[in-house]
Amino acid sequence: MIARVLPLLTTLFDIIRLRKGPEAIPHSSVLFVMTLAAWMVAGEIVVMLIVELDQSDFVVSIALGIVALLLYAIVLVSSQRSSRILRTLTAILGCGVLLQCFFIVSYSFLMPVLGRGIAGVVSYLLLLWSVPVEGHIIARAIERHWYVGFLVALAVFLIQIQLSSYFVGPAELARP
Repeated sequence: MIARVLPLLTTLFDIIRLRKGPEAIPHSSVLFVMTLAAWMVAGEIVVMLIVELDQSDFVVSIALGIVALLLYAIVLVSSQRSSRILRTLTAILGCGVLLQCFFIVSYSFLMPVLGRGIAGVVSYLLLLWSVPVEGHIIARAIERHWYVGFLVALAVFLIQIQLSSYFVGPAELARP
């Protein structure tokens, strides 16, 4: 089982390091569904790990993630690359799962040593890496320069922040 998953994890890790693109991901709806499920499980673990978060935060997080995926799909369709939607969204979700796992591990190890505040900041910086990673994935999918993808990912990230402040309020966004 691990032998079958290891090449996919290696590919996702290479995408996170900006060395490969979504074209390296198999075109599979089953893989997409499995990656989506893993993304939701990792999100739930993050919510359970951080004391200040609750189930409503999980629901908002999933909704914001779906909005991001829809926006990325719109970018692909408008770039006439709709055949790449499945691989691109699978790559974004898969990299998101790995980054969330890195968050969980770093937060779990740093919190007892550095305290909740500093561990949270360091761990969230890992999650912030998702913006250039998603930009890289989108740039490769639409065959544009890296900065075009980065600007798209940054715009999606800012839209998510704006929607998040609408759903939970600006004061809630500032909590660790």
